[in-house]
Formats: sequence, structure tokens, C-alpha cells
Amino acid sequence: MAKQQFRDRISDILLERGAIEAPALKEASADAHNKGVRLEKYLTDKNLVRSRDMTLVLSEYLNMPPITLAHFAPSQELLDLLPRETMTQRLVVPVARIGHTLTVALGDPFDLVAIDELRSITGMNITTLVTSEEEIGESLSRIFTESSQGLDMEELMRDDSDVEVMDESGIEEQQSLDEMLETAEGAPVIRMVNMILVEALRTGASDIHIEPMEKQLRLRYRIDGDLQERPGPPKNLQSAIISRVKIMSDLDIAERRRPQDGRFNIKALRKEVDLRVSILPTVFGEKIVMRILDKSSLAPSLAALGLDEVSEKSMNYAIAQPNGIILVTGPTGSGKTTTLYSCLQDLNQPDVNIITCEDPVEYQLHGINQVQMNSEIGLTFATALRSILRQDPDIVLVGEIRDGETAEIAIKAALTGHLVMSTLHTNDAPGAVTRLVDMGIEPFMLGSSLVVSQAQRLYRKLCTACKKPASISPDILKTNHIEPDFFDDTKIFAAGGCPRCSGTGYKGRGAIMEVLLVNETVRDGILRGSNTPELRQLGRENGMVSLKDAGLIRVKEGITSIEAALEVTGGE
Repeated sequence: MAKQQFRDRISDILLERGAIEAPALKEASADAHNKGVRLEKYLTDKNLVRSRDMTLVLSEYLNMPPITLAHFAPSQELLDLLPRETMTQRLVVPVARIGHTLTVALGDPFDLVAIDELRSITGMNITTLVTSEEEIGESLSRIFTESSQGLDMEELMRDDSDVEVMDESGIEEQQSLDEMLETAEGAPVIRMVNMILVEALRTGASDIHIEPMEKQLRLRYRIDGDLQERPGPPKNLQSAIISRVKIMSDLDIAERRRPQDGRFNIKALRKEVDLRVSILPTVFGEKIVMRILDKSSLAPSLAALGLDEVSEKSMNYAIAQPNGIILVTGPTGSGKTTTLYSCLQDLNQPDVNIITCEDPVEYQLHGINQVQMNSEIGLTFATALRSILRQDPDIVLVGEIRDGETAEIAIKAALTGHLVMSTLHTNDAPGAVTRLVDMGIEPFMLGSSLVVSQAQRLYRKLCTACKKPASISPDILKTNHIEPDFFDDTKIFAAGGCPRCSGTGYKGRGAIMEVLLVNETVRDGILRGSNTPELRQLGRENGMVSLKDAGLIRVKEGITSIEAALEVTGGE
């Protein structure tokens, strides 16, 4: 009864604040109840309510003051009161101490166990303030990053008596397999690799690069699309670190001449993530790149991607079609997989049979049949697609159309009553049509089956805490072929720099899309064999917004800067 009263009151506050629409809240409340998940946690995990809005809702419900930690940096005296592990595990930041009372910002104000633990550790009375778990995580990341520059690596290496290090010349061949195993399993090396992984999760990195140079071992994280360098491990532990990652990925530690690929799973910072590992031999040793696959960061629906109105309506129309082919295009790292998975999650219902063939399977999705490609045994996209069509599918996702054979089977599947989704490497949406024709697809088959061709890019969002008003030079407008009056009567912003965004001025990324809907006019153009510029003109006449225009609209909205928009769309 008490749980129901809590859920009802939280629902009332959410609706009063306009944080969510009533139908969506009703559906989410029922699903959360069935799964035994607290309503407020369900809503934020599914990105149905922003963390900031939920913080204010809980603050009102508990009659407890909210706090933002964007510009807050606790003193070392406060940090010394709590172990680092406790702050990380319980998502808590000490805010102030007055006498025997410690005030803390807590991500989960209902975590009575955490409050008791804090009381036991400090011997003080605990007063709590409400903030979001996301903001706690960012604050802890900032605090520990600033305190670890050039420090933690030294501390880790103080106790290195049990680690046998190699000569700084970088010659690994002299080290035996037994020595490599012993070194890789040494406590300092394990702690060091763990620290690298946890730091990547704290900063929201998508990739970790460990790169052997001539006289150093370079460590870089890809954050919001940009590589950012951090203090690297000692060069003389290069072999041990590489071996440790190989052991975790179940790879051959004795093989140092050929590339290897693997993956492993870790649990840290209250989340479970997969890491896809690629190891490449270079002149100074093996380079490691680890791609972080965090399922919790996936958008639960198309609506949660935060698209502009035109793109969202066009994509929703496309996935509502009973058959046909949907193409998502763009370079590597442009978010194609995320968009397709968001579409699948909208379509994933008990009465729908969805099968995917991917290389590799990046995220495991509940209720969807996913097939991993394996070229070594002949399981390619083409062979898998043939078998999938005998599995009575309603919706088929093909990870990538790489050749004419795969393209032909996908088109035929779309013509025989299936909804097919796939990706293609082209620069823009109209270019996907001519690319498939170049692969040998007849224009009449393509015109009959293609529902939509979409191109996308990921742009960097301005940090809301430090973005500043700006003006645009007429030279930039002229160089990039932008109308001189395009930004008239518009307040635009540029990047600043603050602790929250690590001084970059940007925090998070969003997608911009160019969506070519195939109507009768565009279909006639495809049948006539129109080239890319002609199809682009037909698309614009029928409401298509180009990638460049979509990026400039985001600048007008104050979401990104002109520099960030042009760096992903170009000036043409």
C-alpha cells in the first residue's frame, strides 16, 4: 500500500511539472510494477524523464533540498572523511561539515543502507541533499581525475617488488611465456588496468587507446568523439599491461605478430558493460583499442534520441511500413547502430519476429534473435540472410550491405513482404541509391522496395554550464556557403570550458539526420536512373533537410556551436 501511495504521489508531481505525458507515464508505471523496479529508477534508466527533472521531483516529494554539483569541488578535508570506494559504490559526494554533522549529496535518497554506512564510517550525523546519480558520477569523475593526474600511477607502482619488468628498450621477445603470465597477474598491473577501465566509465569514454611509442606508453580516451590524452602507465610495464588485457579477453598472450580480436565483460560503477578488444602489432609493440559497449546508454526508442521533428516523423513513418528496405548511412562512429537498435526497440513486440545478422553483435537485446557473423566458417551476411528468410521473420536487420550479393538478397526480402533494415557507407542519403545501383541492383527493384534512405552524423553538444554567447564572422559564412542573413535575430553560442566538461566546452553528443523519403516523385527519379545531385534536388523539393542545414538549425537552437556543426557536415 505504501509503495502504491509513493508511486501515485511521484506520478502526480511528474505530471504537475510536465516532465512526462500521462499515457507514457501510465505505460511505464505498469511495466515498472511488473518488473519490480522503482518507478523513478525505471523512468530515468529508460530516458523517459531527464535526471535533472527527476531530482526536482524527488526533492519535492521528500521535502529535501536539491543541489547541483556542476561547479562544486569538495575540499581535501571533506574527501578524507570517506573512502574513495564508498563514494564510488554508494554514489555520494561530501558537501559540508558542521560540527558532528556531515552533509552529503546522494544519488539515491532512499538508500538507507548507504546512509547507515556513512554514519558508521564517519561517526557523524548524516544530512542528505538530493541530486541525480548521473551528476554524482560526473562529479566523482572530475574529482578523482583532477586528483589522479600523475599521482595514482606512482602510487600503484610503489609496491612493484613482485613484478618483473622488461628492459626499457621495448624488446619483448626475450621474455618467456611464464614470465609474461607472472608479470600480467601481478597486483599493481591488475590495479592499473582496472583503474584505466573505471576511469573510462567515469568519463563516459567510448574507446580506450593504449599505444606503445618509442619511449612511452600513451593512454588516450575517446570522449564525445574526440581523443583526449591522459597520463600513461610506465613504459617498462608495457608487456605486462598488454598481457593482462589479453588474459581478460581470452586471447593468446604468446602471439605478438598477428592482430587479435576479443571481448570481455566488467562490472563497475553500478553498471555492467562489454568491452570489445582489438590488438594490432606496431613497430614499438602491440596497440590496444577497447570499445566500450554500455547497454544502459542505448536509447530505448526513437523518441529518446532527441531528433528534430522532421527526422523523427520521417523515421517513425518508415518503421511503420509493413515491408520495404530502410537504409541508414554514414561513416564509422556516426551512431548508425544506435539508430537501428532504437528502431528495433520500438518495433520489438511479442507478436513480431525480429532477426538480426551482425558483425559483431554489439549489444544483446531482449526478445530479438541476433546472429553473429563468422567468415572463417562461411557464415557471411549473404549466407546468413538466406537462412534467416526461412525462419519466418517479420523484420530483418542486416548489419551492413558490403557486396552485391547481400544487397540483392536484402532487396528481394523487402519485395517479398519483409521489413529490412541495414547500413551502408555513403556520404549522404541520395548517395545510397547510386551506391546500390553500382552494386548491380536494378533501378526498378530499388524503386519498388526502398522506403527511406537516411544519412546521419554525431555532433558535439555545448556544455550547458559554461556555453557563452558568440558572433559569427562573415568570412566563415562566405567560406562555408551560408546565407549572410541565416543567423539574423538569433542568439548563438560558443564553447567555454569548465570542470564539468573537463575544459573542452562540450558535453555529450546528439544526432543530425538527412532523411530521403521515397515518394512517387523520388521513385520516378530512381527508375529514370537519376544521379546523386538530381536525387538530392528531388529530395529537397519534397521536404528533405540536408545534413548541413540540420547542423545549422542546431546552432540556431543554441545546442551546438558553428565550429562543431561544420566539423561533421562540411561547408558545402
